[in-house]
Parts: sequence; C-alpha cells; structure tokens
Amino acid sequence: MANAIYTSFLNGILGSHATYVDLDADTIKLVLIDHGADTPAPTTDDFYNDISAGLVGALSSALASKTIGTVATGVFDAADLAPAFTAVSGATVESINLLKDTGVGATSNLIAYWDTATGLPL
Repeated sequence: MANAIYTSFLNGILGSHATYVDLDADTIKLVLIDHGADTPAPTTDDFYNDISAGLVGALSSALASKTIGTVATGVFDAADLAPAFTAVSGATVESINLLKDTGVGATSNLIAYWDTATGLPL
C-alpha cells in the first residue's frame, strides 16, 4: 500500500461525511498499527474502531501547538511528541495513523495513513 489520506476524511472536507474534523480545535493523535492484526484500508475505513485491533502500545498524547498553513500553504504541523509513544513492544509496526480522538473508537475519525517512511516497519 502507499501513504494515503483516508477517503472519509476527504469526504468530510467536502461536507459529505456525517462527522467533521477540525484540525485546529479537535484532539488529534497518532496510533501505531500492526498489519498482522489489522491492516488499515484508507478507502473504506472511517473510524478508529476499524483499525484498533492492530494497536501497538497506546495512542500518542494529543498533538500540541497545531498550525495550518504556517509552515507552508496546505501544511498541517504540530510540536514534536516527546516521548511520542509509551509501552511499545512486541508486534511489528507497519503503519502510523493520524486520527481525531473523541475517546470512543466508533466516533474517532481516521485522517491519514503512513506505511512508507524511513524506519517503517519498526
């Protein structure tokens, strides 16, 4: 697979999805996924509960100092996470996923998916 923006997030930008993600105001987190347990499908998955069976460790802390368009036009940026993840051990991580965390897997929108990057899988 290749890095992708989840289709449901893109549809939400266009107003055709039941829920809306506000990258500035919402709680945005990262999650590490083991594809052996659950392989994300960016064209059909829409909420965290669709990929949560593959969770390695725990959700990251919330991204802080979020900006849109400050680094460059169309760029979403946030402060580095330190440490980004805790209690990560065991399964191999094949992808990093960005999501809106509502505290409920069935309403936490998936945003972006990366499985191609330096250091992946880890």
